[in-house]
Amino acid sequence: MKFILSAVLGVLLLISCKTREPEADLVIAHVNRIDIESGSVYPNQFIYITGDRITLVLDSAEAAQLDAKETLDATGKYLMTGLWDNHVHFRGGDSLITENKNLLNLYIANGITTVRDAGGDLTNSVQDWQNQIESGALTGPEIYTSGPKIDGPGATWTGSLEVSGEAEIEAALDSLQQLNVDFVKIYDSTISAENYLEAIAKSEARGMITSGHMPYSVTVEDAVKSGIDAMEHLYYVLKGCSAEEKSITEAVKTGEAGFWSSLDRVMQTYSDTTAQNTFKMLRDQDVFVVPTLHIGHTLSYLDEENHTDDSYLKYMGPGIQKTYAGRINSAKNASPEFVVMRKNLDSAFVKLAGDLHRNGVKLLAGSDCGAFNSYVYPGKSLHQELQALVDAGLTPLEALQTSALNGADFLKKDKPVIQADAVADLVLLNANPLENIENTNDLFAVIKRGNLYSKQDLEDLLKKGSNQ
Repeated sequence: MKFILSAVLGVLLLISCKTREPEADLVIAHVNRIDIESGSVYPNQFIYITGDRITLVLDSAEAAQLDAKETLDATGKYLMTGLWDNHVHFRGGDSLITENKNLLNLYIANGITTVRDAGGDLTNSVQDWQNQIESGALTGPEIYTSGPKIDGPGATWTGSLEVSGEAEIEAALDSLQQLNVDFVKIYDSTISAENYLEAIAKSEARGMITSGHMPYSVTVEDAVKSGIDAMEHLYYVLKGCSAEEKSITEAVKTGEAGFWSSLDRVMQTYSDTTAQNTFKMLRDQDVFVVPTLHIGHTLSYLDEENHTDDSYLKYMGPGIQKTYAGRINSAKNASPEFVVMRKNLDSAFVKLAGDLHRNGVKLLAGSDCGAFNSYVYPGKSLHQELQALVDAGLTPLEALQTSALNGADFLKKDKPVIQADAVADLVLLNANPLENIENTNDLFAVIKRGNLYSKQDLEDLLKKGSNQ
């Protein structure tokens, strides 16, 4: 009787094992898991994903009894959270909506699962793409957007919210809140010093995150005191390192000097003592800085470097390629003195980025890619920015931290992690990026909201570029 009972129980156990439902949609097996925050690498890990979430992170011994619908053998591979490009643009008007939309593929194809759109004139389209990506109807990165920029009357960029006083600033912020933007981007083409500072202060009073260019008619200290949360590009921080910042600022306010004509004087009056005070102020007030080194170098050397054979140029639509002409023609027509100044500025920015980091100022990796920014290609350019940061003195780990980790910190979003209940936005690499930052280019697979994109899938996404 005992023998028969044991046999029956054994058969039932066998049946239950064979009919057991898989406990995840996907398991990434035997992978080296990288913790970007600590820099630790955990070997032979099993990452279970169901839907768009990570459900379990186990070592090999714990994972032995768990099933998944699909298993990806990642032996020898390295897994980290998806990359963030913290400065991109979607713009160019209605005629370029489709070409901008097609660029979304390039981000995923390069392991960039999140982007920060720093202002443009396609807000309605961007928000439509956000909804489609959320629902799974469209392939693309998570998009955090500022919507249209705030600037002064007769602003340079189409679609900007032009303000000339307190009432218009309030109205502009009302409209941005109605759009439910993720942050406020303030631009410097025509806005007055007073309205610039007022726009920051009123945004901060509403609990809105702010970033921007900065008019040279404003000091860094005034912008920080008003509450700015991030400074885009290094022109403005560099002026804050000048021993003559106040007199340079006053000269711009009175019209005696302009932005570009002030830059030589800014570099020549750089002061280590002033710089240290500026770095401390930025660090103590938790102001982020977006160096955008790669675009700075690219634009500074347009007179020397021929980009017509760039492998990524074919992924740019004809309309976007036409927008490159403005900067190309400016470089061709620039005076010899301006060319020299621009290249000196490029070198100064590399040093400044390293100094900012060494002094504890938080950096954000951003490429500034998009229409009008010649030969700075969506997707690829973020990897080039990470390399530029390493060249400026950051370790590969520190450069990676300026991407997703600092990006989430700035926008007050959940910290990207590889743990249970985290969103499954992941990059699987063939080699360790902590040993060489160039290894971020060596993609084996990308997981976006739990959807697995194999190497072949990533190549197919590239082929769907704007000009294909």
